[in-house]
Amino acid sequence: MKQKRGAEIIVETLVAAGVKRIYGVVGDSLNGMLEEIRKRKDIEWIGVRHEETAAFAAGAEAHVTGELAVCAGSCGPGNMHLINGLYDCHRSRVPVLAIAAQIPSQEIGSSYFQETHPDQLFRECSEYCELISQPTQLPRVLEIAIQTALAKRGVAVVAIPGDIALREALYREPSASVKQANPVICPSPEELQQLAAMLNRGQAVTILGGAGCAGAHAELMALAGKLKSPIVSALRGREHIQYDNPYDVGLTGLIGFSSGYHAIKQADTLLMLGTDFPYTQFYSDNAFIIQVDRRGENLGRRTRLDLGLIGDVKATLSALLPLLDEKSDDAHLTKFVGHYQNVRQELSDLAVGHPGRKPMHPQYVARIVDELAADDAIFSCDVGTPTVWAARYLTMNGKRRLLGSFNHGSMANAMPQAIGAQLAFPGRQVVTFSGDGGLSMMLGDVLSLRQHKLPVKIIVFSNSSLAFVELEMMATGILGTGTGMVNPDFVALAQSAGMYGVRVEDPADLKEAVTAAFQHDGPALVEAVVNRTELSMPPTIKLDQAVGFNLWALKAVLNGRGDELIDLALTNLIR
Repeated sequence: MKQKRGAEIIVETLVAAGVKRIYGVVGDSLNGMLEEIRKRKDIEWIGVRHEETAAFAAGAEAHVTGELAVCAGSCGPGNMHLINGLYDCHRSRVPVLAIAAQIPSQEIGSSYFQETHPDQLFRECSEYCELISQPTQLPRVLEIAIQTALAKRGVAVVAIPGDIALREALYREPSASVKQANPVICPSPEELQQLAAMLNRGQAVTILGGAGCAGAHAELMALAGKLKSPIVSALRGREHIQYDNPYDVGLTGLIGFSSGYHAIKQADTLLMLGTDFPYTQFYSDNAFIIQVDRRGENLGRRTRLDLGLIGDVKATLSALLPLLDEKSDDAHLTKFVGHYQNVRQELSDLAVGHPGRKPMHPQYVARIVDELAADDAIFSCDVGTPTVWAARYLTMNGKRRLLGSFNHGSMANAMPQAIGAQLAFPGRQVVTFSGDGGLSMMLGDVLSLRQHKLPVKIIVFSNSSLAFVELEMMATGILGTGTGMVNPDFVALAQSAGMYGVRVEDPADLKEAVTAAFQHDGPALVEAVVNRTELSMPPTIKLDQAVGFNLWALKAVLNGRGDELIDLALTNLIR
């Protein structure tokens, strides 16, 4: 064996694992690794303006490809900026490796300049987190980290002092074991018989499917057909479930539909497939509840179970289907499919754009983007109201993808995720649903779109507020405080960065503006000025929310802010 520098070993190990790019911000503790990347053509450094963007971009790449993605941060503050994006990757279960550079190894423990302890800091948001203390640990620790990220579908962090990357160690070829792991897990025959017996007894079975249903669309449709079951989607499962689906009754949860909510509440048997849906108030209190998940730790975490099974959805359903009796009574299914069709019509009625009526309904913006976007577009949406409009108006067809911070719930995720998605699939259209609050929080990385020639299309829902937080305040009787924003001219900023930009205030101009942005050969931004007081209602209104809203209205009048109440009434009652 010959000797090589630690940085060279790191880069060769990553290349052997199939890594094509590393997202990050340069810093002196990363210099050795950057020099090795510079020499090669099989891996590239993607410089961004903020390390949080690097982590979100890596997570998006891992999500849309299913393969390992890598981000890096320099010592101290540099790698600390990764943490929010890494939390999102960890909770979204995508395989990401983070390289956290560390101060010189001989200075650790001395309160040295920029000293932190990344091997402790990242432990809560990772499946594996270790410090390299000598170059002879390479590449073994790095390979363990990669394998852990792939096998557990999560985050692995390796902290590497800058001097370790510059020192030499005996080199061996990277291990052939570093690869994506896809074991198939299926319940035992006895467990499958028990599952079949419970489903055969059920008279009104509802299915709740999540992200674990990926790749199991045919089996899921066959199951619903046999059981005559409506299928409710969790948000992360939507892209895998809702296309070509005659059993679809929409979402449940805070941004869901009344059809999905009642299909669960009125079931006598609820079958949860590949979902860890977190909101306990949306589960049934009376149904027999069954959960199938490849992660045993998820079983019974959200609701009491009558049966919990560890297994992949596709493998489990394939083995289960021959054991089921085909039901003849489709009353439960027909009721909620019809309910969902009514809900969808109501949503369509809200997504209107009357020429000259300003500001626009955000639903109309979402509808127009959905109509004009490519059949295989990749969408990313900021949290809050952009997620609501994406969930309700984007059509999933089996080719489109939908990214968001659906578990971690972080602001400012959409544009950074679009960077990773566009680099992973340069030939596909990538579109963001960005809130003005989310975009302005990470606005610096608009420059990264231009720098890396990424033709991402940014749709800004511009209402000069943190609108979803305002709605939450209304529902609890609190006057909106701290939610208003003085925005810049987003179009002028985009144009100053060399991007195409257009502002739309009149609904009559929207379709032309979005079409021009989509046809532009490069990054583009459409600022759509939308109504600030648009209500995005949950599937059911509780008494305390109604009381809270009335209290808010009274406070608004007494505090001289009755104009807000008038705006709300005019927008949501006169359409």
